[in-house]
Amino acid sequence: MTHIRSHLLAAFAVAGLFTSAPAFAQASGCQEGQKIMAERQSLSDQLAKLTQKGKKQLDARSACTIFTKLSANGEVVQKWMTDNKDWCQIPDQAIQGLAQQHKQVQKVRGEACQAAAKVAEMEKRAKQQAQQAQQGGLAGKLGGGLTGTMSIPKGAL
Repeated sequence: MTHIRSHLLAAFAVAGLFTSAPAFAQASGCQEGQKIMAERQSLSDQLAKLTQKGKKQLDARSACTIFTKLSANGEVVQKWMTDNKDWCQIPDQAIQGLAQQHKQVQKVRGEACQAAAKVAEMEKRAKQQAQQAQQGGLAGKLGGGLTGTMSIPKGAL
């Protein structure tokens, strides 16, 4: 999990560089880009709260969900920036920075989702073991599988 945390911090650093870029408000058509970037900033804020600056144990499932949304947003932002580069006067550095950030987000998303899958598998196994232990009794002690009733012979022995 600490490996994912270091990637998260790197992703935040890149996000901070990009979000400090000048606003794209030169034309009314550029306001759409501001909405997309506001969504991106909101997702970055959610990630920051998730880690609470490295003091909290990272929840891989939540990180996977947020990074998946951030990755989808990155694709939308890249397309929008490329399409509106000239009209909204978007510098090449901003587009390149976003492309690098998007690659990093995708990498960390893969790691976070892989960790989330492992956590889910471990929880599933633990739940199965708990159910087997609850069944207990003679069947639990002998490895399970014993069912039915046992008849006692009637009459004199």
